[in-house]
Amino acid sequence: MTEPAGANWRDEPTDWEQQGKLPRTRPSVPQKALASLNITAASMDPGLLDLPWHLPLEEWPKDNLAALPRGISRHVVRFARMGDSLIAIKETSEHVARQEYHMLRKLRRLNVPSVEPVAVITGRYDADGQDLQPVLVTKHLRFSLPYRAVFSQTLRQVTLTRLIDAQALLLVRLHLAGFYWGDVSLSNTLFRRDAGAFAAYLVDAETGELYPELSRGQREYDLEIARVNIAGELMDLAEGGLIEDSVDPLDTSERIMKSYRNLWAELTEKESFELGERWRVNARIRRLNELGFDVDELTINTTADGSQVQLQPKVVDAGHHQRRLLRLTGLDAQENQARRLLNDMDSYRADNHPELDEELSAHLWVTQVFEPIVKSVPRELGSKLEQAEVVHEVLEHRWYMSEKENRNVPMAEAVQSYLNTVLRHRRDEAAILLSTDTRTMNILESGGAPE
Repeated sequence: MTEPAGANWRDEPTDWEQQGKLPRTRPSVPQKALASLNITAASMDPGLLDLPWHLPLEEWPKDNLAALPRGISRHVVRFARMGDSLIAIKETSEHVARQEYHMLRKLRRLNVPSVEPVAVITGRYDADGQDLQPVLVTKHLRFSLPYRAVFSQTLRQVTLTRLIDAQALLLVRLHLAGFYWGDVSLSNTLFRRDAGAFAAYLVDAETGELYPELSRGQREYDLEIARVNIAGELMDLAEGGLIEDSVDPLDTSERIMKSYRNLWAELTEKESFELGERWRVNARIRRLNELGFDVDELTINTTADGSQVQLQPKVVDAGHHQRRLLRLTGLDAQENQARRLLNDMDSYRADNHPELDEELSAHLWVTQVFEPIVKSVPRELGSKLEQAEVVHEVLEHRWYMSEKENRNVPMAEAVQSYLNTVLRHRRDEAAILLSTDTRTMNILESGGAPE
């Protein structure tokens, strides 16, 4: 491989390495800043070299920045444009940046919902030759929002409940993978809409540690951190008038304890039943599938007198519906979105092609249902929601229209009604620019109430 001119690139032994020097003719960039820049990355994106690394993040020109809503952070964080994509950049120490970069890579390999690391950049100097802090670069999670941006006027109890349930599910998945977070909070999480609920993604792994397995004490401590942090975050929102008056921050934060423990018990606890109730084995598996988990292995034991059976899931893997949808259609969606689309796909097969196997019927569903809905969305509305979320909402909209009008509303009519009455009035979740609503964004970032 020919080594391109650029900064020093380093990564783990499994990744390719390349080293070189940046051109010394680049205008308006200090020579020391160019010569000493060091980039650790799994793969090279030349767009990284075009960003003003010789400036502190707080001084970056607006032309380089994307004004997306940011969560609360102890570090300086900015969103920047890199070619056709968006990245998040955090100034921190070199040790923390490298540790978090490698931790995020490990979590991605474990298929845990988290942001994707791009690079660690060190050796930064300003125009006067003074050291600048190293940075961690991650990909911006498209269509994701910090919790403070998941509301229009005030945050309702039902929305808070969904956020906390998503947070609890994320924590369970992390703990199953052996990850101790150490700083669980809504602020350290990004949320994406998922068929009426939310899917949560870890965005800050700075304090995390990965173990073969977590002890009960480690899990409980993480859970207590979550309860305390969420209570504090909700108190801040309540003080700013950003949640409903009826919401009790303390009572609401307690929900993560209950939600987590119920899910953990369903996934891991041993179950005993009479020998004649062997149907409960399949029932347990179906419940786990409904929660979005696959059971790769079961431990089944009988008691000494042979009167009872003890069942315990051995290995539980998340993403059951996602994998089935991907296998049948090639579509990548959130878990709840996948469940909703699969339900419609199964109904489509039963109503139209019961004689076909599910692979052929799934192909017809994609070409006759999914793709026509997606293609009906005008270009100017394309950044409102993810495609899978749009299709889910169209299916829901059609169902409510049919129930209200007591007739089977044609899909084309339902799509047009949805576009005109729902989607057109939604805010863009792919990118919320400050210029579109400066006052609202100021509220989001400060936590204050509207004047």
